[in-house]
Order: sequence, then structure tokens, then C-alpha cells
Amino acid sequence: MAETRKEKDSLGFVEVPASAYYGAQTVRAVANYPI
Repeated sequence: MAETRKEKDSLGFVEVPASAYYGAQTVRAVANYPI
């Protein structure tokens, strides 16, 4: 199981990979706009 951390933004909390250099807004953008 991958380690995660909880990040908070204006929409609430989201799980972000622990090794990621990005935050909650990037995770939400990737989920909403797959590339």
C-alpha cells in the first residue's frame, strides 16, 4: 500500500501520495481532467 498524506484545500481534504511534490489542487485537477 502506498503511503499518503492528507492535504486540505478549499474543497476539503484529499489524499496525496507522500512522495509527491504537489498538493491537493493538483490531485483534484488530475482526477477531473485526465491527460
